[in-house]
Amino acid sequence: MIDRLLLIHDPQIALLLLLTILGLTFNWGVLLGWAATSGSVYWLGAMTLYFSGISWTLVYDTIYAHQDKADDSIIGLKSTALKFGDNTKPYLSLFGSSMITSLAITGLMTDQTWPYYVGLLLTSCHIGWQIGTLDINNPADCWKKFSTNRYLGLILFTSIVASNLLK
Repeated sequence: MIDRLLLIHDPQIALLLLLTILGLTFNWGVLLGWAATSGSVYWLGAMTLYFSGISWTLVYDTIYAHQDKADDSIIGLKSTALKFGDNTKPYLSLFGSSMITSLAITGLMTDQTWPYYVGLLLTSCHIGWQIGTLDINNPADCWKKFSTNRYLGLILFTSIVASNLLK
């Protein structure tokens, strides 16, 4: 109901709300995985990790949206690529910084060991490379950058597992 009211009032706010809901949905497994592996949920740690996943979703989905922004414009579809336009990189930087900061806080709150922080450094470099070299007007480059997120996920997963094995 709220999303329909926002859509009528301000389609751009509704777009950001829907993208945030996508992030909430795609990353809810963090909360389930946390509970499944530890038998309980340390909410502060789980929520910062969850927020980092939402921020990451905002990064990769916006990059993905730039692939077909011309088609979106023709058919009148709203997207973050069209909303952010030439200001996309500052928005991606904000989302990427939120992701890295949330991961760092999660690591500190859960007493992670050195592999976690090596993974965090590699993740920071990867996000910086993605944003810094992204050509938002080149669909092939957008796809290339979007596709590299599978490696980013592998880096994060490996560093979290390795760190917890050393505890």
